[in-house]
Amino acid sequence: MELSTLDYSFIIVFFSIVLGIGFYVSKKSGKNSSEFFLSGRTMPWWLLGLSMVATTFSTDTPNLVTDIVRTNGVSGNWVWWAFLITGLLTVFVYAKLWRKSNVNTDLEFYEMRYGGAPASFLRKFRAIYLGALFNIITMASVTLAAIKIGGIMLGLEPWETVVGAGLITVTFSALGGFKGVVYTDFVLFFVAMAGAIGAAYYLVNIPEVGGIEALMANENVTDKLNILPDFSNKKALITLFIIPLAVQWWSSWYPGAEPGGGGYIAQRMLAAKDENHAIGATFFFNIMHYALRPWPWILVALASLVVYPDVASIHEAFPHIAEDKLGHDLAYSAMLTKLPSGLLGVVLASLIAAYMSTISTQLNWGSSYIVFDFYKQQVNPNATEKQMVAVGRISTVVLMILSAGLALALENALQIFDILLTFGAGTGLIFILRWFWWRINAWSEITAMFASGIISILLKTTDLGPFLFAETTGVFPDWMEYPFVVLVTTAIWLSATFMTQPESKETLRSFYTRIQPGGPGWAKVVKDANADGEKITKDNEKWSVPQGITAMLLGCVLIYTIMFATGYWIYGRTEAALLLTGVAVISGFLLIRAWNKMKENIL
Repeated sequence: MELSTLDYSFIIVFFSIVLGIGFYVSKKSGKNSSEFFLSGRTMPWWLLGLSMVATTFSTDTPNLVTDIVRTNGVSGNWVWWAFLITGLLTVFVYAKLWRKSNVNTDLEFYEMRYGGAPASFLRKFRAIYLGALFNIITMASVTLAAIKIGGIMLGLEPWETVVGAGLITVTFSALGGFKGVVYTDFVLFFVAMAGAIGAAYYLVNIPEVGGIEALMANENVTDKLNILPDFSNKKALITLFIIPLAVQWWSSWYPGAEPGGGGYIAQRMLAAKDENHAIGATFFFNIMHYALRPWPWILVALASLVVYPDVASIHEAFPHIAEDKLGHDLAYSAMLTKLPSGLLGVVLASLIAAYMSTISTQLNWGSSYIVFDFYKQQVNPNATEKQMVAVGRISTVVLMILSAGLALALENALQIFDILLTFGAGTGLIFILRWFWWRINAWSEITAMFASGIISILLKTTDLGPFLFAETTGVFPDWMEYPFVVLVTTAIWLSATFMTQPESKETLRSFYTRIQPGGPGWAKVVKDANADGEKITKDNEKWSVPQGITAMLLGCVLIYTIMFATGYWIYGRTEAALLLTGVAVISGFLLIRAWNKMKENIL
């Protein structure tokens, strides 16, 4: 594809702005570790919310959505739409708890909630496990998408894309730290959204597709449009809808949708000015992430079914693409090759923006684990602020190099999504309950982490998986694989919890005094403290979880109805769209009332 001078102009201006921001904030970001990783905890909700949205709009996201829509239809997106429940629990229950903790990373929580050698091991191990291993896999999937876009749209070799896209990203990430990431995210958000919406509008109206009405009526598309799965198809109903909504949202740890909050979402909550700003940021993120942003990608995915009905047609149009990189996820990039000059430059800039936003966040978040939770804890407890910032910058570069190498060996985005999802199956319930049940200890988390990983590896790499789960010959139907991992992992960690000693009363009381989690799960600890003449509760603190759950449910109704209504407006189903818009307005009004009551409990 030949880029015009106008296209190059857009891209050059974009790169200049991003690098300029990185250089501008580099001096202040390098001042100390708090500035480099949390920007001094002074960030407003709107800036953090935009940063969360920009971060989760990565180059692999439209590819993933395209893969899902082409394979399972629009309803296939429930495999990640279900995580809205997780996200809103974070908003209305966990955001204020994280901000109260005042930790530098969410892994520091371990030595606040648990005690002794198990807590220390858990913190250091997960620093490497999440900050390095998981983080590298996640970044590799994003870089893989960039490789495919570069190959399809510009004819670049994989290594050329990796070097070109990675070099600028790692430069401003290492220089600007968290402040540089968040400030550039503000720019990246608007560039990315403009590109996605502009591409969807143009591509739906190209002659091959014929406009929105022709798209909706096309025989390749009609059976892909339903937002809910076909209830008569038992397997699709269970795998695409029931399991995500009944099991997946609370049971699985997945980057950006961690039960109980965590990862780079927690990093942004910890960087907020106060608890209200942390809550506002996460709520704004969830509205944008689930209700509005997916539809431009979905429209392009549906249009791609008209232009490239199968993988063979993609390969025919782009024969230079290696066979190990072929898949339905390539259809998004293939459609973008049809954009005109000018818009093409904007869209390319938007895809670069999506890549840079996600990678820069992952780099800063991952290096924060390595610095605070491994280097300072294990290697150099007396590290100076200057040394910690230096290690942060070095680890940023190393993480980038390792993830780029892995990206060259991977094939498709959905493959990675499935691996990450199954690998964390069964651990999520601990991340939800550890705030509200005193009996969970460090061994609960250690056991769950290893059990989930080992079981998942055995099912994916041995004959055990096909033996137990197959559509016709297995002991169980194949859709039982994920619930099986959750069930076994949960049974193992619950057994370990009751077979090991609880945390010491000093650890539990210290945690309660600091966080004030409240609720029946801590009644024994409060009662024992009172019996010892130690007051650990604050008179002005009320248990807000019931109100938080009410707000979460109203929020789910609000965001899901906005999501459905947006789809039906696009589909031209006016009556359904009007009805759902009305429900959204009512649920929004009720949510505001619930939120005003909750604010009375936020200090």
